[in-house]
Amino acid sequence: MQKTPWIERQFNFDLPITMFPNVLERLRGAPARITDRIQDIRADSLSRSPDGSWSILQHIGHLSQVETIWLQRLDDFDNGVEVLTPADMSNRATEEAEYNSADSVDLLTAFRDVRGQFVQRLEAMTDAEAARSARHPRLDQPMRVIDLMVFAAEHDDHHLTRITELLRT
Repeated sequence: MQKTPWIERQFNFDLPITMFPNVLERLRGAPARITDRIQDIRADSLSRSPDGSWSILQHIGHLSQVETIWLQRLDDFDNGVEVLTPADMSNRATEEAEYNSADSVDLLTAFRDVRGQFVQRLEAMTDAEAARSARHPRLDQPMRVIDLMVFAAEHDDHHLTRITELLRT
């Protein structure tokens, strides 16, 4: 089945704030979901890059890297900015990193740790804090904290889907 490229995705940020706990659990569970997908896979399969695309290890490393933008955007909400910090859509850091030489356990631990920071900050929020809004720079639409959470969870799923595709090839 053909999937929509991430950059072409459109989002309707209309989830009620009462869904905050559900989305938080999606975010909390992403490292375990990845671990479950790759735990019995040989190292050479994890570093395989078919047709010049990212390997499984590169997808995991990328997820760790983008946590910094989620955390920065929480800072943006805290600081009351009008427009959220933009992401590096060139993914230069992922392209330049040596993820295919890294150990999968180390990459998963790094992702689990940085995701834990994101989840911890979200858990400490009040309803009013979770409803704060700023403009997303690429989508050019308002984004609340809960929308950022959905966006991050969808981004996780996008990469988990690609990991599954790579496991099938």
